[in-house]
Amino acid sequence: MDEQIVLDAIAMAALSDPEDPTPFEDALSVLPSLLARDRVAEMAYARHLRELALDRAAQLADVDMGAAVRCGDAAREMLRLNAREDFDSYMLYMEWGREPEKRFYQPRRHVLLPLVRDLQDLADDKLDFLSISLPPRVGKSTLCIFYLTWVMGRHPERANVMSGHSDKLTKGFHKEALGNMTDDAQYRWAEIFPECKVRNVSLADETVQLKGSSERFPTLTCRSVDGTLTGAVEVGRDALLYCDDLVSDREEALSADRMDKLYSSYLNQLKDRKLDGAKELHVGTRWVPNDVIGRIEEQYEGNPRYRFRVLPALDEDGETNFTYLYGLGFSTRYYEDMRASLIENGEEDSWEAKYMGNPIWIGGLMFAKDELRWYDGTLPTDEEGNVREPDAVVAVCDTKDQGKDYACLPVAYVYGRDYYIHDVICDNSLPEVVEPRITSALVRNDVGLARFESNSAGGRVADDIGEACRALGHSISISKKYSTENKETRILSDSMWIKEHCVFRSDDPNIDYRRFLSMLVHYTTEGKNKHDDAPDAMSMLKRFVTSMVRASVQAVRRIA
Repeated sequence: MDEQIVLDAIAMAALSDPEDPTPFEDALSVLPSLLARDRVAEMAYARHLRELALDRAAQLADVDMGAAVRCGDAAREMLRLNAREDFDSYMLYMEWGREPEKRFYQPRRHVLLPLVRDLQDLADDKLDFLSISLPPRVGKSTLCIFYLTWVMGRHPERANVMSGHSDKLTKGFHKEALGNMTDDAQYRWAEIFPECKVRNVSLADETVQLKGSSERFPTLTCRSVDGTLTGAVEVGRDALLYCDDLVSDREEALSADRMDKLYSSYLNQLKDRKLDGAKELHVGTRWVPNDVIGRIEEQYEGNPRYRFRVLPALDEDGETNFTYLYGLGFSTRYYEDMRASLIENGEEDSWEAKYMGNPIWIGGLMFAKDELRWYDGTLPTDEEGNVREPDAVVAVCDTKDQGKDYACLPVAYVYGRDYYIHDVICDNSLPEVVEPRITSALVRNDVGLARFESNSAGGRVADDIGEACRALGHSISISKKYSTENKETRILSDSMWIKEHCVFRSDDPNIDYRRFLSMLVHYTTEGKNKHDDAPDAMSMLKRFVTSMVRASVQAVRRIA
């Protein structure tokens, strides 16, 4: 009989009798055969039945402790069955029996689960490369060391390499990985991989040999990126090259020469140790765009087997992403205070890099904050304190092209020769989301004149938004312009006008405005810009408004 039919019947039986643990125990006799035939289906059934068993154990704890224990034991065995194949199950089973508040994974699972799934994809050969960027002390390295020990247990005969910026760092990782595998009082690695015995450990060489590994290439070798690896190690097929914090600190990152040398060391000391089919995992602070991860991202841009995961300290609403159970993690207030302190110390780039996973260039800034004009969000007023009627309200739109591009619409209130950028749409959502937002911005600001970039789909967007405005009863004149000029040259040429005539809000009105300003003030002439939509839109604004200026002619008496 098909295992899934049997498991469906078992699940129905479990639901029909809330006091009988027998169905969960029966499932344990069926799940192994389904696992051998269809891993994905088995994982789904096991997860459903395990969670049901744990809920039942909690319900029965005050009624029938014996039945509750049997439900809990069945859930534990389901985890153990899947721990070799499913990284999430491995993490849960590794700490089974520890006090809940002392566990690493379970209090953090609701936040770290996307990373666990990324790591599962790496193990399942859906990826060749994965990088993870998270704030400090949220558990990224600990999670990846657990992953390393999982890879080692699954394939003890294959050689893995772990590297970092210093011997002190790699010695710490070596010690932690060894503890995960040998501390039976805290972890259950030996129960998951009973055939894997630690055969030899060298603290000096930072190696671990498991039963089945070769004498020449241990199951794990830890070595700093500056250490000699040639001839000493290799990374086997489906094994792991794990790089954690190759860049030591901000000072090193800001040296272009040191970044060049580090990348050369990575290529010649680490990457060339990989055999065909080896996997690669990078974890670390992205201090600058031209670090090792950045250069890999640029080389393999668009390759679906290369994934770059970023989970910032604060979400788009400014709330913390790292609230863990039992009072662990970091609050929104903590991160806000850290951001304010770093910015006050002139290290906004440190906040962006360490906490937001957004490496930025700090040299060659074209629109540095102290070179821009600012206002507090209140438009110019008359002598009585009332907001003056603007001479005009205009807007331009750099339409979204494809991929990660943003649709960028700055709305300018014109007062003489000054252009107050009072409202902004800066959004990379799908057209059905962003186009109504642009329409709404044009209507609520009573924009009379607008220009849309007509490259790619921009012409269609301009027509659709014009019709939408008119349908709402708003009269607007929208023109379209196709640009053939070099974007970088155009932005450079228009930068002085933008700094002299445009005034930006300092009151942080919304997430769109924050995105827009971040793109603008971090635009650099010294490196590749990840997003240039904001400066491009401001250049469009300059070209649009200056094209409307007409020369004046005055008759004068001719002098003989």
